[in-house]
Amino acid sequence: MDAIDSRIIDLLKRNARSAYGDIGAVVGLSASAVKRRVDRLLAEGVIRSFTIQVDPATEGMSTEAWVELFCRGTVSPTELRRILSAVPEVVYAGTVTGSADAIVHMRSRDIPSLELALERVRVAPNVDHTRSAIVLSRLVNRTAG
Repeated sequence: MDAIDSRIIDLLKRNARSAYGDIGAVVGLSASAVKRRVDRLLAEGVIRSFTIQVDPATEGMSTEAWVELFCRGTVSPTELRRILSAVPEVVYAGTVTGSADAIVHMRSRDIPSLELALERVRVAPNVDHTRSAIVLSRLVNRTAG
């Protein structure tokens, strides 16, 4: 991957629907040369997919929280994945360092539905307790690939 590939990726991150000709005009290549590079980046797995992002509020999921998850004893990441995958309000989860075992990002319609989702997590085997922070406003929102 070279500097032109990186620039193409940056432009596609901003707008995955950009025309190859428009990208080419910025990076100094023809549309067909940009297409060949994008095809190669896809084949190599550098670009995994093209997608859209929808404002969760338009889908009725305007309440969000970050939740620290604390477990009893040792719980494998596979078991945590099983527990958290069963809760549709969980949009992201990862194991973390520190006193919590995992951090979970949840989205729901409102506070009562968030509370129900949190309860489904809390009653799971090996879950000791959670600590939640409800998001009041988003300040920076960058997406990672």
